[in-house]
Amino acid sequence: MDAYDKGSDARHGQDGPGGPAGPDLPESEADPAETTAPETDGAPDTAGAREAAGVPGVAGVREAAGVPEAAGAHEADVPETAGVPEVAGAEAAGAAEVAGAPEAAGAVRAAPPGTAQPPAPRTGVAALSPRYQVGAVVALAVVAVAVCAHIGMVFLHLAPSNTLTKQHGDVVEEWVFPEFEQNWKLFAPNPLQQNVSVQVRAEVSTADGEIRTTGWYDLSAEDGRAIDGNPLPSHTQQNELRRAWDFFVASHDSDDRPVGLRGTLSETYLRRIALLRLDRDGAAGPGGVVERVQYRSRTTNVEPPPWSGEKVSDRPTVRELPWWSVAAETRGAKSGQAGQAAREGGAA
Repeated sequence: MDAYDKGSDARHGQDGPGGPAGPDLPESEADPAETTAPETDGAPDTAGAREAAGVPGVAGVREAAGVPEAAGAHEADVPETAGVPEVAGAEAAGAAEVAGAPEAAGAVRAAPPGTAQPPAPRTGVAALSPRYQVGAVVALAVVAVAVCAHIGMVFLHLAPSNTLTKQHGDVVEEWVFPEFEQNWKLFAPNPLQQNVSVQVRAEVSTADGEIRTTGWYDLSAEDGRAIDGNPLPSHTQQNELRRAWDFFVASHDSDDRPVGLRGTLSETYLRRIALLRLDRDGAAGPGGVVERVQYRSRTTNVEPPPWSGEKVSDRPTVRELPWWSVAAETRGAKSGQAGQAAREGGAA
């Protein structure tokens, strides 16, 4: 007989027709067993899951068909049919729904309605008590007023002459000078275009009672040598002498007479700088004392670039100041030398 004869109802298993599975089954009763999916790794076929999903297992099919189960027979003997993986997946899904499987990982349960959230903690000024909040506001207001007043004073100091500066110029100068002094020499309208060299010499009373005059010490050149090649020069080397000379020029007239108290103060400042520099250079010599000092300046115009076409004089301008006595500054040195001489005479 042809193996593919559709008229035959025989089951062709491993042992041939009418094998150990029992007598031939009618076609209508064998269909449920043939469409039942075998166990797979992805969807295990348990009796509870099949019963919950409403799908009878292989054993149920055999019992319903009246086929006794032979020794060694397995559910895997049932041939696979088309759509088995889908049926198995459906069984697993149904079993999970009926059995009440837990929720998937990552699922977030919504908070029950009406639950009160804790208030966010306060930070900054809001975290302070009302009394400290008032104090902080008052302090900020005072600082803001002081900053605005300072900016206004500096603005009036730099601004061109106007009604406010004419009426309240003294108040502005008292506030600005000397700590907050500003000028326009770095930027427009009057950039610095000159090299100014400041020099000093001294009259010294020697230990023998004679008076001698030293040569000129170029203080600007000394500062220049100290700054040259120094990546971090001191503020004193850069600005002390320069600012002192600018202070003197701005507070004296063309005849070198001081204008007001600031002029006298600038002279005292220059005398002290001269004594410090001369003492550093050893100008007085052993046992000598500086009696007077004299300043002079040598101003030379900076040569303009060739493309500008500007012509300036290359002749230096020399300004020589009168001699200033430094007796008030050297009084301590003289008294110390006199005392030392007296002690030496007594010891002799």
